[in-house]
Amino acid sequence: MEKKPESTSAVLAHTYHSISLAAARTVITVALQTAAEHGWHISVAVVDRAGELVSLDRSDAAIGISPSVAQGKARTAALLRAPSKEFESFINSGSPSFLATPGVTPLEGGIPLWLHGEVIGAVGVSGAHGANDSLVAEQAAEALASF
Repeated sequence: MEKKPESTSAVLAHTYHSISLAAARTVITVALQTAAEHGWHISVAVVDRAGELVSLDRSDAAIGISPSVAQGKARTAALLRAPSKEFESFINSGSPSFLATPGVTPLEGGIPLWLHGEVIGAVGVSGAHGANDSLVAEQAAEALASF
């Protein structure tokens, strides 16, 4: 078989990083602790860069829909590479066509997780309502800085 010459103009593969299970569990622990300090009963999900579930947990008193919503918010933040609130803002500002985007949850509470300028996953929180979900998710995302 003839060896093809190396080409600097074509890239055949990329190397990406993704959140580890250990880091996901740290993010979830911080989220649950933050919510408990405020008396909020939440579900929290961490997904990888492709939006696939890495870990999920919930408070005992979290409402039944919150695990699915938390996962959806996290998936949206990972795929959008921005807080899920941005998707909600698109819709609230008069662009309801964004509702047709497959597989997204346009609700506040999903935050991407970054490592050296690269999205490695996202965290989604549901059950504390809107800005409170975002507050918990943001604090949980900050836990990676000390990991």
